[in-house]
Amino acid sequence: MISDPNSPKKLSANEGIKERSNFLRGTILESLSDESTGSISADDAQLTKFHGTYMQDDRDKRASLIKEKKEKAYSFMIRVRVPGGVCTPAQWLGIDELADKFGESSLKLTTRQAFQLYGILKKNLKQTMKEINDTLLDTLAACGDVNRNVMSPANPFESKLHQQALDVAQQIHDHLTPKTSSYAEIWLDGEKKGAVGEEEEEPIYGKTYLPRKFKIAVALPPRNDVDVFSNCLGFVGIPEGDKVIGYNVLVGGGLGMTHGKTATYPRLADVIGFCSPEQVVQVAEEIVKIQRDHGDRSDRRHARMKYTVEDKGPDWILEELNRRLGWSLEKARDFEFDSTTDRYGWTQDADGKWAYGLFVEGGRLRASGNNQGRLALRKIAEEVPCQFRLTANQNVIIARVDQANKQRVEDILRDFGVTLPDQLSGIRLNSIACTALPTCSLALAESERYLPKLVDELETIIDGLGLRDQSIAIRSTGCPNGCGRPYLGEIGLVGKAPGKYNLYLGAGLDGTRLNKLYRPAISHEEIVQELTPVLEDFASNRETDERFGDFCIRQGYVQATLEGSDFHD
Repeated sequence: MISDPNSPKKLSANEGIKERSNFLRGTILESLSDESTGSISADDAQLTKFHGTYMQDDRDKRASLIKEKKEKAYSFMIRVRVPGGVCTPAQWLGIDELADKFGESSLKLTTRQAFQLYGILKKNLKQTMKEINDTLLDTLAACGDVNRNVMSPANPFESKLHQQALDVAQQIHDHLTPKTSSYAEIWLDGEKKGAVGEEEEEPIYGKTYLPRKFKIAVALPPRNDVDVFSNCLGFVGIPEGDKVIGYNVLVGGGLGMTHGKTATYPRLADVIGFCSPEQVVQVAEEIVKIQRDHGDRSDRRHARMKYTVEDKGPDWILEELNRRLGWSLEKARDFEFDSTTDRYGWTQDADGKWAYGLFVEGGRLRASGNNQGRLALRKIAEEVPCQFRLTANQNVIIARVDQANKQRVEDILRDFGVTLPDQLSGIRLNSIACTALPTCSLALAESERYLPKLVDELETIIDGLGLRDQSIAIRSTGCPNGCGRPYLGEIGLVGKAPGKYNLYLGAGLDGTRLNKLYRPAISHEEIVQELTPVLEDFASNRETDERFGDFCIRQGYVQATLEGSDFHD
C-alpha cells in the first residue's frame, strides 16, 4: 500500500505526552510519592523538564550497578532560571546552600546565564524546588518545549545602554513564561508566587506548547557575549547616544545536530528587520506563535525554529510576522560585533561602581581541592555589598563593588586560591565545556572533565610560540547537540565516541560564522598532533590583528561555512 504524501504526518511521541498532560501536570505528583524507586515514569520525565529538572543517572556507576542487578543511581539536575544573569547576594547564598543541603556540593554556571544543581535525590526534589522559589528565583521553563532563560549582556551597569538591554530581556522573559498553575500546585503546594503561573490555560503556547525548545537573546554591539546568532530569536540593540533606539530582529539560529544525519546542522540566524523597544515583546510573542503553528511536530530532530526558517525562508517568516503584527518591521540597521569574549578583571561602570570579571573553568564551582571558587564567592556574597552577573560564557561578574571594597574582593579570591584572570592564557579564558559525563544521558565522550587537560597541553605549545595572550575560542561538547556552542568555536570539539572527537576549525570570534569539520573522530593525542602545526603556522604567518578562525580559512585549512546548510560540505 502506497502512503498518501498529503496525509498528516504522525506526531512525535512527545506531542502525545504534552496533549495528555493537562498543562504539564501528568502524573508527576504520583511519581514523586512512589518510594519504591529513585526514578519517575518516562512520560513524567519528559514533563518535569518543563518544570526545570532532568532525571539522570550516574554513568560512572551504571555498569557496576547493572552487574549487581541494582537500580541505576538516579538523581535529578535542576536548572534555575536567572533572567539576564542577574543575581543578588541573597539569591546566590540561597542557591549555594542548596548545593550542599540537597545536591553534590557544586554549582554549574551554564551557557544561558543560569545555575544548575546536580545530584538531587527524588525524595528531596520537591523541597529543593520550593526553596529555590523562596530565593525569588524559579525553575519553570528552564527546560522543555518553551522559551528558555532569556539572555542579555552580562553587566547591565556597564552603561545606560546595557540596563536598557536587560530591561527588554526581562520583559520578554516575563511575557513568555508559561502561565499554567501546575508548577505552583506540584512544587509549592498551590502557593503562587510572582511569575510561576496562575492560569489553567496557555494563551501563547496552547496545550501542546512548542515543537521544541526556544531560545532568545538580547545583544548590544560591539560585544556579542551572548552569541546572539545561535538563538532561535535574537534582538541586537542599536544605540544612539545613551539610548537604545531599537533592535534588529534575528530569527533561525540553533546549534544542535545529529551525527550521521546531514539533514541536521547548526545554523546562524538571519537578520530580518528592525523594531522599536516598545515593539520587542509583541514581536517576540508573534515569532513564538509562528513556530508554535508551523514548527515540525512529527520529527523532533527537525523541530527547532532554525528548520522552520530554513524550510520556509526568512522572507516568508518576515511576511508572516508582519501580517500577524498588523504592521511591518523597518529595514535592519547596520551593526558590527568584535568578539564573543567576556571582560575579565576590573572594569568601571558608568556610575563609578566597579565590576570584576572572574573566569570559572567549565562553569563549575566547587568547595574543595584546588577548586574553591564556591567558598570564595560565598564569602564575597556574605561580606561585600555587591551583585552577581552570570555570563553566557560560564563565568561570573562580581558587580556593583565600591572602590573601598575592591581590595577585599581580591583578597578573598586569593585567600581561597582562586586563579585570577590575568594569570590565565587567552585560550583558557575563551574555553567553554558542557557537562557531558557522568550525568548527561546523551554524552558520547567527556567534555567538562576533558577540556582543561587539553588546554594544559595546548598552553605548552602556545607559550612556546608567543601566543599566550592571544584570544582563541575553544569549545567542547560530549555530543553533537551543541550545549557548549562548539560550532562557534575557532577550535571546536564534539564527542563522537569514548575518547574520540570531531575537530572543527574556522568559526568567527565575533560569533557571525560557523566552523567546519577539519578531522573526524580523533583521539586526544591526534587532536594535539593536528593542532600543533596549525598553531605554529598561525604564530609565523598571521596578519596584524588576524583572528585564529579567520587565519584557518585564509590558509585553506577549512572552507568558510557561509550557511548552515553547507556545514557538512
